Amino acid sequence: MNHREAYNAILLLLIFIFIASISKSQTPSNFKLISSAFEEGKPIPAKYTCDSSNISPPLSWSGFPEKTKSFAIIMDDPDASVTWVHWVVYNIPGTITTLQEKKNVSEINAIEGLNSWEEKGYSGPCPPSGSHRYNFKLYALNKLITQTEKLTKAELLEVMKDHILSETTLTGMFRIE
Repeated sequence: MNHREAYNAILLLLIFIFIASISKSQTPSNFKLISSAFEEGKPIPAKYTCDSSNISPPLSWSGFPEKTKSFAIIMDDPDASVTWVHWVVYNIPGTITTLQEKKNVSEINAIEGLNSWEEKGYSGPCPPSGSHRYNFKLYALNKLITQTEKLTKAELLEVMKDHILSETTLTGMFRIE
């Protein structure tokens, strides 16, 4: 084997190792997000919507990568005419695995970004009509987000893009008659 063939073999091996490590770190099959208030694909109780108290539901998660330093949550409605963002939270410490209902995230040093109303905090399901899906997407990150200003969903996704170790989604439904 000459030097060029050895170089190519080593290069291919390094590329294979790199791809395998990315695939392994971003897709743990046991990363789960659940709520004690509703099940996957089921209705979100009115308590967590604009029809009632409009408070954030309890959430908990498990099975995240060992190297997780922080978590972020984005809740949105993909069934609106334009995807409507209801909640943006980031810098949830990597040691936290639950958020109680109506949790003041500043108590855990997390930051709430701006929703589609350009307001900080949770604003629950409130479709103008019909049935809508609400996705609570949880991201496990390999770092804290250094921006402390209130980021929008788009800004947060841009800042996180090279730091997502894994992600999982819990979807609830809400219907206005």
